[in-house]
Amino acid sequence: MVQVTFSLAIISIAAAGLTRAAVLKRDAATIEADLGVLASQAATLDNAINAFPLTGGSVDDALAIHTDATTLISAVNTATGDAQAAGTLSEADGRAILAGTPSLEPLLGALQGVVAKKPAFDALPISDIDAIILQDLETLQSSLDAFGDALVNDFPADLVAEATELKDSIDNAFAPAIAAYSS
Repeated sequence: MVQVTFSLAIISIAAAGLTRAAVLKRDAATIEADLGVLASQAATLDNAINAFPLTGGSVDDALAIHTDATTLISAVNTATGDAQAAGTLSEADGRAILAGTPSLEPLLGALQGVVAKKPAFDALPISDIDAIILQDLETLQSSLDAFGDALVNDFPADLVAEATELKDSIDNAFAPAIAAYSS
């Protein structure tokens, strides 16, 4: 009786593990949905930076921008986990993801905007605002690098160069902003 109970327990644990693995499996549709979330979050961040005035900005508005940045970072980290769980994509899925990659304009706009608004952030009565912004920029860049690496690992061999080029262009876009807040 003990052996039968033990065997049933092992079978139940194995079945639960298989069910959990099936539920956690991600696919191209999940990655495409994640890209939509990332585009929306990048637009929110870009809009907040654009709305920040060149003079007379508030600490609350600056902290709201920080919150928008951390929300985007969290969304990128979720997308990275989904991409890592997706495994190798088919040719059609890889092409669909590349074709469906949202415009980089909101992210590029946010990066350019944060550089243009540096004097306004520096004028705020809060110490170390540059350090907070720099940390956000570096963390976002690192998160996007991990997401890009996960996607490149998922893509079929003939799409790796195109995916790598996109990843590198995003990575390079951070250089001016990081440089501005590193000094």
